[in-house]
Parts: sequence; C-alpha cells; structure tokens
Amino acid sequence: MYSLLISAAHKSSGKTTITLGLCAALTARGLVTQPFKKGPDYIDPLWLTQAAGRSCHNLDFYTMSREEIVKTVAQYSKDADFILIEGNKGLYDGLDVAGSNSNAALAQLLKVPVVLVLNTPGMTRGIAPLILGYQAFEKQIKIAGVILNQVGGDRHESKLRAVIEYYTNVPVLGAIHQDSRLAIPERHLGLMPSNEDKAAQPKITMIAQLISEQVNLDRLMTVATLVPTVTATSSPLPREKGEPVKLGILRDAAFGFYYPGDLFALQQAGAELIFIDALNEAHLPSIDALFIGGGFPEVQMELLAKNYSLKRAIKEAIEQAMPVYAECGGLMYLSRTLTWQGKTCEMVGALPCDTVMEARPQGRGYVQLRETGKGLWPLLDAHGQPAEFPAHEFHYSRVINLAAELPFAYEVLRGTGLDNRHDGIIYKNTLASYVHLRDVENNHWTSRFVNFIRRYKQKKRLILQS
Repeated sequence: MYSLLISAAHKSSGKTTITLGLCAALTARGLVTQPFKKGPDYIDPLWLTQAAGRSCHNLDFYTMSREEIVKTVAQYSKDADFILIEGNKGLYDGLDVAGSNSNAALAQLLKVPVVLVLNTPGMTRGIAPLILGYQAFEKQIKIAGVILNQVGGDRHESKLRAVIEYYTNVPVLGAIHQDSRLAIPERHLGLMPSNEDKAAQPKITMIAQLISEQVNLDRLMTVATLVPTVTATSSPLPREKGEPVKLGILRDAAFGFYYPGDLFALQQAGAELIFIDALNEAHLPSIDALFIGGGFPEVQMELLAKNYSLKRAIKEAIEQAMPVYAECGGLMYLSRTLTWQGKTCEMVGALPCDTVMEARPQGRGYVQLRETGKGLWPLLDAHGQPAEFPAHEFHYSRVINLAAELPFAYEVLRGTGLDNRHDGIIYKNTLASYVHLRDVENNHWTSRFVNFIRRYKQKKRLILQS
C-alpha cells in the first residue's frame, strides 16, 4: 500500500486542487485511491470523493483520539492501493505551540511521508532556505518531495529546479504552471462545493490530466510508503438491534454538508436513509424523521422559497412533533426568513426566528459544548449527568428575532453558537443548531438520535391505538 500526506507551507497554496488531481490521476491508472482530509472540512472532501470515486473521511485531532484516527484510516483503506491525505493550513500550523495537532503530527502518527506543495510566484533562490527550514524544524518528519505550484513558465521552473537540486536533497516531483483551467471557484467558506458545480466531473477530469502531465506520478509512487501504513485492526460499527426507522435527509445543491462516517453510523444504528431534493421535490416521502445538514441555502434561497409545498409539508411535520435535526444551513432553512445581499426570502417558518447573512464570519472554528439537560437526545457522562463534548462551527449568518421562551440544548463553553452562550434551539421535537456534530467515539450522536426516533414512533403508535 502506498501512502502520502499532501501539505503546504501555508494555506491557499493549491493543495486541494493538486490532491484531487492526484486522486483522479491515480484512480485513472487503476489504483484504488482512498482520500482523507485533515480537519473538520466538508467542501474539500466533496471534491476528493468525486475525484477518487470513494468517500473521503476526515481525520481531526480535536474531535477524535489518536487511536481513533489510526482506526479510521485502517477501516476505510483496508482495500485501497493508495492512501492520499490532504492536510489543512501549513505543515506545522496547529492549535498549540507544541504542534500536537498539526499536519506534521498526523504524518508522524500515521508514519506517512509528506509531499510539500510550494507556491512559487516571485520565488527563485529563496525556495532553498524555505525547504531546508521545513526539513530542520522537525527532523522526524520525512519530507519526501515537493510539488511546485503557480510556476511562471519554463524558465522559472528551470531556475527553481536548479536551486533545489543544488542546495537540498529533496526531489522535485512536479511543477504546476499557472493555468486558469486549474482554478475552482471560491465562496465565503472556501471552494464552491462540487455538489453545486454541474461541471465538477469535467473539471476534475481536466485537472487530473494537467496534473498527470506536470507531476511525475511514477516518481511520486517511489517516495510514497511502500509498506502497510496502518497495522491497527478496526471493525465497523456493529448494526444495532431495534425497530428500523426511515430518516429523510435533504441533499442537493443547497444542503450537502454530511460526514460519510455519520451517514454510515446512522445506517448502522437502524436508519434507512431517504435522500430528498429540497429544490425540486414537492412533498416529503413517507419518513419518520428528518435530518437537514449544512450547505449554502443562501445561494439557493429563491428556489427554496418557491418550493411552497415542501416548505409547508416540513412545517406541518414539525408542528406534529416529527423528530427533526438541523445543522447550520438547516437551521437557516427552518427559520422564518433568510436575508442575504439585500434580499429577503421566506423559508420554512417552523422556528420563531429569522437569519441574516453577514459579510464576515459570525462563528468559526472548534467549539466546546455542555449539555443543558434540555436536549432531545443528550449526551450523558458516566454518572448520567449532562456531558461536555467538542464540535465545530463555520457560519456567516446570525439569528435575529429569536423568541425568548425557547430552551437550548447546549451551553457554549468555547465558540459562538447562537449568542456566544447558547446553541441548539429546541422546538417540539426539533433540534436546530449552528454547531456541526461528528459521530466519534466520545459522542455517538447518531445512535441517540435514532433511538429518539424509535421512541417517537412507539409513542405515536400508542396514541393511534388508544
């Protein structure tokens, strides 16, 4: 099994474009390529999933233990030929001064060599001390090669290669020249998600072709680890016993932020997943509950607003106490109105609040939450008391005109949430929050949600029988 971690000197170096190009190019060679993404990102994994034809899974020191990270890689790469991990930010960047959660720490944990993507505009001889510094900073990290990005032309490439060869022992695996065809449109949260871009697959194919022409894939494979990277054994979550439930999930151009591992965990907990297009489907199918993830509802808000029948069906279901879980974009959709760029559209109207998109992030990064005890399927500690747990948020919208009497599921210990103090609006059997949960060993929220749906079904059945 081959394995590499693609990192960079700093963020916005083009590593996502290069990683997805490598995924698609290696897959085109017949290699089963398993992508992973460091951090809590949703958008990059959507592109990497499409490029590799396999779900990209997140590796995150904040929400996962080191052992769980190793087990996750083992579980999802056991039938792969090539493990390709995309880092976040720079190689040595992290939350603490010791770098315990950096890309370098992940490479060391998994014993994976690093390929460094270096943005080169305006650089010639200065690239050598940059590489030497990255080599010397943490000597246990193996920088197996560099890929030069945004190269100004053949002459620029020749100068860079000569400098690197003269001063360092690091191989140049490729040089990507400046080319507008490699650009992926960006939005306020990063790249445009591939689920919105109708030309995503042709774009990936083009990027793969350009990358394969400018990166020596054979040499790339020689610097990759040639032995099994991960030896830990990990069995999938056992399927839970219990009455099956039908869980509707909004998934379309407006809502696409779902962790593949969470969807799998929902299925293992006993949920049949029924995907719904909120832009085009007029009615809810026969379901027991609804899950509305994050995304970009503001971009699609006019289409969402015009789908009156689906909005009405969702509002009626919520009023009748059907279990509903909504994260970030889902919260925005369930509010009364959404305002963006001077325009206001009516949303579902199930929650007594409105949402407004701002020019700057209103909440961004990791959060720490404590259950209030008022949640619908709370996480409890070993003593049966409301527990604390980590999560993440990234939203440009804020809630206004929120009814004062509503209870909240979470107390925000770190982060922003709804008002710097609370998150998780509770209305009937609906929980809507800005934070994104991740089903991990210390917070199996999916099984608690499915069990809550089961109890709702049983209660509903008893009412109908009485």
